[in-house]
Amino acid sequence: MRDVVQVHITADLPIRSRALPFADRVEIRLGKAFPVALIVDSAALGQLGDAIAEGRTELEQAKQQEGRG
Repeated sequence: MRDVVQVHITADLPIRSRALPFADRVEIRLGKAFPVALIVDSAALGQLGDAIAEGRTELEQAKQQEGRG
């Protein structure tokens, strides 16, 4: 059994966010019919943003290296 939940996000998947100020969090909803909600503490928002930016940079670098091959 896998111990990781995977959600495949595509360009056409609706993504909505809203602040939850009473909880000092942000809710990020993915999808429509069966949405998944990611609840992020405000203290972790920078870390999440950094992780996404780092992954994007690595992906772009890999694509550039592929083109050189």
